[in-house]
Amino acid sequence: MDIRRSESIFHLMSHLMRLHRHHIHLHVQELDVYPGQPPLLFRLAERDGQSQRELAEQLRVKPATLTVMITRMQKNGLLERRPDADDQRVTRVYLTPKGEETTRRLKETLQTLEARNLESFLPEERLLLRRLLLQLYDNLAEYEPSADTFAPPNS
Repeated sequence: MDIRRSESIFHLMSHLMRLHRHHIHLHVQELDVYPGQPPLLFRLAERDGQSQRELAEQLRVKPATLTVMITRMQKNGLLERRPDADDQRVTRVYLTPKGEETTRRLKETLQTLEARNLESFLPEERLLLRRLLLQLYDNLAEYEPSADTFAPPNS
């Protein structure tokens, strides 16, 4: 199916996001980072030394999933775990110098990709696109489907 002929905005968005993720994956692969890991790096760049529980909540992943991710990233030299100074039951996660450099390069790569994606847009069009995407997000975030939302109408 030619996506240019589809009348569904959500169909087009789905294909667009799939292609976008594909390009991101190609670029981050060069940095020895796997899909799902960039958000963890960005969270630690914002506030280093967070607990695994805090990170799992922010990333909306199960603690076990995060443990596997951190272990893999620790083996690659991007992160390190340290016990909390005040509470030995808590483990904190920190970026290593390699992790800091990888995060910096990752941000640059994503900024370059975004600039490339929007290069044919006028500044006003970029602002309009952003506003429309935020409006779509707000509409979906406020949406509370009920049990009969998708039920066929009564005949």
